[in-house]
Amino acid sequence: MPRIPLPGRADMNEEQQRIYDAAVAGPRGAVIGPLRAVIHSPDLARLWSGFGEYIRFRTCLPPACKELAIIVTARRWTSQVEWLVHARAAETAGIAPAVIAAIRAGEAPVFADAAEADIYEFARQLQMTGTVEQAVYDRIVARHDARGVVELTAVIGYYTMVSMTLNVHEIPVPEGSTPPLMPIAAEGLTCLPAARRP
Repeated sequence: MPRIPLPGRADMNEEQQRIYDAAVAGPRGAVIGPLRAVIHSPDLARLWSGFGEYIRFRTCLPPACKELAIIVTARRWTSQVEWLVHARAAETAGIAPAVIAAIRAGEAPVFADAAEADIYEFARQLQMTGTVEQAVYDRIVARHDARGVVELTAVIGYYTMVSMTLNVHEIPVPEGSTPPLMPIAAEGLTCLPAARRP
């Protein structure tokens, strides 16, 4: 049960309906997740929707990089809707099912691809410590330039905000779905282990 009313389109005022319709007409094609709560603040919802659309669909980062960073964030925060949507997207983008399964279980993922291991470590370190080791930072810049490291940081920050919103308002997974993440920590955020290489 959500803590906040989640209005359907028919229950929205005209301003909310415009935001809803724009989201449905955009690349998302639907209104799920945090926008269902944020719609209570139309000005925030409009900015949120536009920013989220940029972060998910228009950064310079390859889809696999973005989706990997997003599922690391979802696991850190045990964010059910975020994981449900983005674990599928990560697999579609080419992240190995074994890597996704390890992250889901809170285990150290084994990466054959050094670039993916660096994305995981960047997201993990930022979530765990609030910053990133210089060597990892430098490798991200070497692959994706200054723009890429800025946008990767923004992806992680945006999806942290998404996780907080989903969790605090207890936004449910879509009807017919089962929450995919089991809590790992007794309380607080999930501890993420360092990546491993074969």
